[in-house]
Amino acid sequence: MKILFMGTPNFAAIHLRALCDYAAECGDEIVGAVTQEDKPRGRGYKLTPPPVKVAAMERGIPVYQPATLRDESFAELLSALAPDLIAVVAYGKILPRNVLDFPRYGCVNVHGSLLPEYRGAAPMQRAIIDGKKLTGITTMLMDVGLDTGDMLLRAELSIENGDNFESVHDKMAALGADLLKKTVDALKNGTVTPTPQPDGATYAAKIEKTDCVIDFHLDANTIYNRVRGLSPFPLAFTHLPDGNILKVVAARVDADGESAEVGTVVALDGAITVACGKDGRERLSLLQILPAGKGRMNAADFIRGRKIALGDKLS
Repeated sequence: MKILFMGTPNFAAIHLRALCDYAAECGDEIVGAVTQEDKPRGRGYKLTPPPVKVAAMERGIPVYQPATLRDESFAELLSALAPDLIAVVAYGKILPRNVLDFPRYGCVNVHGSLLPEYRGAAPMQRAIIDGKKLTGITTMLMDVGLDTGDMLLRAELSIENGDNFESVHDKMAALGADLLKKTVDALKNGTVTPTPQPDGATYAAKIEKTDCVIDFHLDANTIYNRVRGLSPFPLAFTHLPDGNILKVVAARVDADGESAEVGTVVALDGAITVACGKDGRERLSLLQILPAGKGRMNAADFIRGRKIALGDKLS
């Protein structure tokens, strides 16, 4: 089988490496890797290749970075590569009909949720933010809709209470890479039947800045889930009394206390403990933070620097 891979971030690069190992074992051929264009990153805005490009070059796979998939030049590339299957993992662009219809085995997508839940751009983050205990990977045959294609294989993953986006991402990447190999194998052997998605679809919109704002009027568990769903990036945040942003890397829910004004710092015992909930009785302790203009640090170091005091209000 000739396989064309399409993907961009590190999540996709992990899948590409696994697919290369699988292809080498089975005698298949990865004919190319299509990824997005290099982009300027960091303080120096240095032009940086996407992780999939790096992974492909490590394995000697031709890399293609088309500005669009809708012109004649990409159609000619498809004809030249003649893939039997296109594997798509977090590519970041919508595939037009002529691309979807090209390979005889179709375009297979690895999606980070148990479809039809959490279609869209941020399924892992949204599942954690919503306090879900179970998520997983679904492989599907792509169609013109947004994650609406027929399902192929699924694998479940428990979200533990201490998980954040980083830990779930890493576990999901390993799970998805294994499921992609199984899906390709099943398609070749004719042992999988595409299944339409059931009713009950939900949508996981991409993370916006408004999603990162901490509202201490919410209950402690809801805020805690938001913090871990957005860590290590882009991070939930609040504001210090001087107006500076304080981003939160890690937090914990503590036992309720006496009623206090919502958002007030009520304890500084190695962590910044804040009153939250409707009546200010619930407690959320900020353990690791990112102050404006500083690096990430433990809350205890921030406290020792006298950057915060009892009675301060975070808003």
